[in-house]
Amino acid sequence: MFENERKESTNMSYVIGLRAVEHLLSLNNIKIRKLYVEYHPVNKRILSLINEVRKRNIDISEANRGRLTQICGVSNHQGIVAVIKRKSFIDESSLRTFIETRLSKKSASPIFILILDGIQDPHNLGACLRTANACGVDVVITSKRDSVSLNPTVSKVSSGGSESLLFSSVKNIEKVLEWLSDYGVVLIGTSDSVEDNLFDSDLCRPLAFVMGSEDKGLRKSTKNRCDEIVSLPMSGTVSSLNVSVATGICLYEALRQRTSTKIKS
Repeated sequence: MFENERKESTNMSYVIGLRAVEHLLSLNNIKIRKLYVEYHPVNKRILSLINEVRKRNIDISEANRGRLTQICGVSNHQGIVAVIKRKSFIDESSLRTFIETRLSKKSASPIFILILDGIQDPHNLGACLRTANACGVDVVITSKRDSVSLNPTVSKVSSGGSESLLFSSVKNIEKVLEWLSDYGVVLIGTSDSVEDNLFDSDLCRPLAFVMGSEDKGLRKSTKNRCDEIVSLPMSGTVSSLNVSVATGICLYEALRQRTSTKIKS
């Protein structure tokens, strides 16, 4: 996809890396519009993937490594770039409608939201999205301010998890926290300076985990919007965890509690 093609395709997204593209092919709700591969591929997995793509009548083009980098904007593409139309990205208005509809479904499990405020490293965002997908999070919300956007590196790190996960980037995260609270969603933030323990918190309620930036954690204004602030218990010498690791612990504890509740009932 050369420069003029990219201008015409602003609603398209690029997914890079073999594992991520393989995952795309396993999804029924994501359509690959075009596949770019490096000239004369020899990797058996890539050759197998190309055969599968041809069976589906998806357009395939070959390009040199530099051109692939120009197409997707990053160099760690492993010689394979898929072009998709992202359906999982929603604006703030659609986000609110989705949450209102989701909360109205009384028979469904309590809503499960992840809010990321100020995540700047695409590897951290990708790891968070991968875990969120695995744990059944309904929607991930990020702040447009001081935050990395969805890009090919994020998609690659998420191993395709970001493509089938509802995602919304908003201008004012505090405003979203305010109306989520009005809807009865419990907002839970994390800090290493409080005594309340994550494992003692009831995570079977309608809830949103609110995670802060890599270096400073939750902003004071964001923290003030939270209903609860909890810590992650640690027994070693380190005082904090990487944000993607902390997010994973929070999400899996919620999944554990919710799964345990279903088994007991």
